[in-house]
Amino acid sequence: MRPLRTVTVVLLVATLLLAGCSDAGDRLRTTVAAFADALSRGDAAAAAALTTDEAAAGKTLGALFDSLGKDVHVGVGAVDDNDGAGTFTLDTTWKFGPDKQIRWSYTGNGRATADGDAWKIQWDAAAVAPGLDKGPLTFSTLVAQPAARVLDRTGAELLTQHVVTLVDVAPGADANAVAALLNPIAPTITPASLSGDLAAGKPVTAVTLRDDDLAPIEAQLTALPNVTLRPQTRLLATDRTLTSPTLSGLSELWQQRMDAAAGWAVTAQTAAGAQRVGGADAKPVGDISSTLDIGMQRAAEDALASLPTPAALVAIQPSTGNLLTVAQNAPADAQGPIALTGLYPPGSTFKTVTVSAALQAGQVTPDSVVGCPGTENIEGRQIPNDNDFDLGQVPLHTAFARSCNTTMGRLAVNLPPDGLTKAAAQLGLGIDYTAPGMTTVTGSVPVADTSALRVEEGIGQGKVTASPFGMALVAATLAHGSVPAPAIVAGQPGKADRTPEPLPAGVDEQVQAMMRETVTGGTATQLQDIPDMLGKTGTAEYIDDQHAHGWFVGIRGDLALAVFVSDAGSSTPAVDAAGRFLRAL
Repeated sequence: MRPLRTVTVVLLVATLLLAGCSDAGDRLRTTVAAFADALSRGDAAAAAALTTDEAAAGKTLGALFDSLGKDVHVGVGAVDDNDGAGTFTLDTTWKFGPDKQIRWSYTGNGRATADGDAWKIQWDAAAVAPGLDKGPLTFSTLVAQPAARVLDRTGAELLTQHVVTLVDVAPGADANAVAALLNPIAPTITPASLSGDLAAGKPVTAVTLRDDDLAPIEAQLTALPNVTLRPQTRLLATDRTLTSPTLSGLSELWQQRMDAAAGWAVTAQTAAGAQRVGGADAKPVGDISSTLDIGMQRAAEDALASLPTPAALVAIQPSTGNLLTVAQNAPADAQGPIALTGLYPPGSTFKTVTVSAALQAGQVTPDSVVGCPGTENIEGRQIPNDNDFDLGQVPLHTAFARSCNTTMGRLAVNLPPDGLTKAAAQLGLGIDYTAPGMTTVTGSVPVADTSALRVEEGIGQGKVTASPFGMALVAATLAHGSVPAPAIVAGQPGKADRTPEPLPAGVDEQVQAMMRETVTGGTATQLQDIPDMLGKTGTAEYIDDQHAHGWFVGIRGDLALAVFVSDAGSSTPAVDAAGRFLRAL
């Protein structure tokens, strides 16, 4: 029996030893898990309290979270107590960037020390993050070099990076002295404007200056108390005079591409200098080739500059759909990108749609004789011509060229309710496009369920709206024979939200012939010196019969354009602006 008792004692001792080891392992795993949880919560104090050097750990971890943020997850990997000399691994992932798409993942190895029945994490900054033992860590993005440029269609630089300087003015600054230096560059800056901005007791950025503007006054600004100069890098038009609303869309596209190509780095600030401990290199990024033409853009902006009310000009290349110029004057810029998204009644320029619908419906041919009375009551809606001019019975092409409202109202009332809606869509109006680098709206042509509404829509009034971009697209479609997909980045055409029926063969040529007569003997004879010019004028009443917008749409070779002038009173300012633009080319 003695041998059996000896075996029993040995087994009991082994069991107790194993139980003790198991308890120690559990306690270690609990400690490591608590340490990982505190790190995941960004709680430096709680994590440090579990270490062998609470003061050093607290200081280092606090600085780490302040620098890298607290968007971190720490998971526990392998844990081994090793008879009182514990080891463990931590699987860590940090998230960086505005959208938290940048991730830094790594595995750290740590040790723990038994402290009686408890465990302490052996403090080692390297177990928390690579390089943390060598110095504080910082996160930064790495910008692709060289930076992308935005080019025009000839390869000339349209938008490039420039160093600009923000002039920050704090309370206590001499407003008179600051204004005296800045007013010749920015006339809106005056002592009164600066004093008003500073009244709230906070610093304000008075102006942003390019290098050539800053250089003559930099020393004087620097010498002024409470004035700070803050350099930044920005994407700007190489030609500072260009103000196209398309530049913001191209800038956003540039930023998206630069962000997508950017790299990142986590750097340890060591005694020997910065040392990268994690990250990814920036990717190469190519230039953005826009479809805009800088020369045309200058000509368009010059053509609009003298107009006192908001005005816009959009030119499209019919063969490609490429936007060649999108220009606005200063009053338009104050209202936003009206050239691309402003919606207005298109007036008689919409007769391109009305006559297209009537031709397709078989109502008329260009040579059909139609009535053009000075005024006519059509289904209860009294429609006058401009100054009640009366042509009597004339061919349709003459009524179009002379812009007979009474003729077009009569044609429209005989169309089905969706006749104008469908014809407009065939010309691109009412279709919206999504394209890289631009946000546009073409317009809206609702179904006309009543005769009165069809009459009004037939002359571009009622509920019909169009943007200058939308009417330029109508002209481009008539020139091309089908709707060209608009684009502002070469090779990246816009995608339509729906596909309209195609324009029947021959309709485009018939409308073009009428537009040619509009220039040679109709309402746009101011442009007859421009070879092969086609056009259609438009006056669109709004509010009351005392206010009217002016329009012109035109085609010349592989160029289609629309000009809009708000509150112009007639189409004349729009036609004249188109002439200034085309003659400058």
